Amino acid sequence: MGTGQFIYETGAGTDTGVVRDHNEDSYLSKPDSGVWVVADGMGGHEAGDFASQAIVEKISSIGRPASAPDLQARFMERLTRAHGVIVEQSQALGGATIGATLVALLVHEELFACIWSGDSRIYLLRDGQYRQVTTDHTEVQELLNSGAITEEQAEHWPRKNVITRAIGVSSSPNTDETFGSLQAGDVFLLCSDGLTEHVEDHEMASVLASHEPQAACDALIQTTLSRGARDNVTVIVVRCNARPQDTVAGDDPLDWTQGF
Repeated sequence: MGTGQFIYETGAGTDTGVVRDHNEDSYLSKPDSGVWVVADGMGGHEAGDFASQAIVEKISSIGRPASAPDLQARFMERLTRAHGVIVEQSQALGGATIGATLVALLVHEELFACIWSGDSRIYLLRDGQYRQVTTDHTEVQELLNSGAITEEQAEHWPRKNVITRAIGVSSSPNTDETFGSLQAGDVFLLCSDGLTEHVEDHEMASVLASHEPQAACDALIQTTLSRGARDNVTVIVVRCNARPQDTVAGDDPLDWTQGF
């Protein structure tokens, strides 16, 4: 499914893991709308589930956008609604901390946007190069950014999993965004931190380069399970394929004023 000159092939999967007794992750795949989401809930049984499911439920009504700005506006409006629902649930439970990390990939014609909050991640494999598009909202990342600790120290930092942002825990959704232009052959990977705790970046890149999207998701989840899967694990893989030329409408250059 896709619009403009690209068609999108998607794989997705989630698993409770080896240690946890329930899954607080939720995901959404809507190629027709150009939206893919992974949300990792926090707050314990029912609370974390509620938060991640609220995000997915609200965003699932996004429909078909008319433009890239329209898509982003629709997304943020629904995310704001989900944020409010989570805050209300927290108040109903006596002020308990409830929330969810979020990563979202939005695409419209030749443009993409990544929107995130927390430590779930989006990666991009392009022309053989694999890079993390998002930057973790974590205490350890802030220490790295400031130069207070080294990469090696960060690997073993005792508060490594302490996040500094999540949906539902502040006055409004606190997200970061990055934007770009798509290329044929791009492969995006969205995941909760249950994957990155057990699988190295170069291993992910190798799997993405050698597997179809669904097979890649299955393989990455199986690797995580084989290594102990201390957390829930959720993976979405989106491959951007060139649409056959005879079905591409028009050759107008990309108008950035109409972009994200």
